[in-house]
Amino acid sequence: MVRSDIQEQILEKLNALVVVLNSRGNAEYVSQSACQLLGYDPSQLIGSNWWEVTRFSKPEGERTRNEIMALMRKSNNTTETFEHLFRTSYGGEKWIRWNVSFLDDDQIIGIGYDITDQKLQEKQLLERNRLLQQHNKEIKDSIFYAQRIQQNSLQSKEFVSSVFNSSFVLYRPKDIVSGDFYFFFQDEENKYAIAVDCTGHGVPGAMMSMVANSIIKEVLLNKKAKSVSKILYELDKELFKCINSYGTEINSDGMDAAVISVNKKTNRLHFAGAFRPLMIIRNEQVIELKASRYPLGFYNDVDKIFEEHVIILRPGDNLYMFTDGFIDQFGGGENKKFNRKNFRELLKIAAEMSPAEQEAFLEYSLNNWRQEEEQTDDVLVIGIKI
Repeated sequence: MVRSDIQEQILEKLNALVVVLNSRGNAEYVSQSACQLLGYDPSQLIGSNWWEVTRFSKPEGERTRNEIMALMRKSNNTTETFEHLFRTSYGGEKWIRWNVSFLDDDQIIGIGYDITDQKLQEKQLLERNRLLQQHNKEIKDSIFYAQRIQQNSLQSKEFVSSVFNSSFVLYRPKDIVSGDFYFFFQDEENKYAIAVDCTGHGVPGAMMSMVANSIIKEVLLNKKAKSVSKILYELDKELFKCINSYGTEINSDGMDAAVISVNKKTNRLHFAGAFRPLMIIRNEQVIELKASRYPLGFYNDVDKIFEEHVIILRPGDNLYMFTDGFIDQFGGGENKKFNRKNFRELLKIAAEMSPAEQEAFLEYSLNNWRQEEEQTDDVLVIGIKI
């Protein structure tokens, strides 16, 4: 089979390699472009040399020849496409993509294109993906470890029940770890509950929640603050010191909080809030105690006033402290926020149930509203039945 000089030049320009095999799989023709692509003179590749010279081992060449011939016998004159790794004359590697089809009953023709650069890019991409997956796994492992630490820092359901025996805590982080936090405490006279919403969510929020845990213990256990407004003032002061302890730059991180105390003998409730209110459901009516419009930590050097509310609780009253994650959740089919009005109505329905049923009902309602939407923020709802 003879090819003109023009055809050979065209093949070289196209970076294409043409090989014609007979029915035994031996090469009868190898185009001149073998010099450019593989570094061999075509005469070096005629016959069985095509398989022996261009492969890295003889068994590999034999296996490749048998596979290709078997494939072509099975193909019934269709064109097959596949890729193979070749050894160049100088010991390097070349990846060739082949289109192989029958010329006649005794010959098949393969047209190959150099895809070495493409394969190298694919290999580099796979390696980058492998490294990214490895780094992602390491990060996730670290976050899950942080989750265990955070969960161990949270008070157990048994402890919460020992303070308020008819209560629940719905706690759902957005991203494994949470910026929401809760704390329960009691002394000889009063029972305390605190709901905290730290700046951010995920790892930054979780770091702030650990700070919150530390300063709450400092304020309640060491400083022994009693009044709910005093607790907020002390938390505000300690948090500011903690997050702005280095340098002169003022850090704007902070947290919102709601604090209640209930006298064990009189059921007198004291409440103070920093951007987080308290809702009381009494006989299907909603009593909302407003929070002061200041966060804890930093607020442009404004003199903060945390107003304290006092109310005598009645048997059957339901108290709810919550962060804004539930209210701000998008969903409902039209991707709207759940909003405060719907939340109030939901609490009115939940108040008729036991605390365990309330927790399950609120979680179901949140999931039903959210559907396939991503969780918007960390969710915390504390319910206490008097």
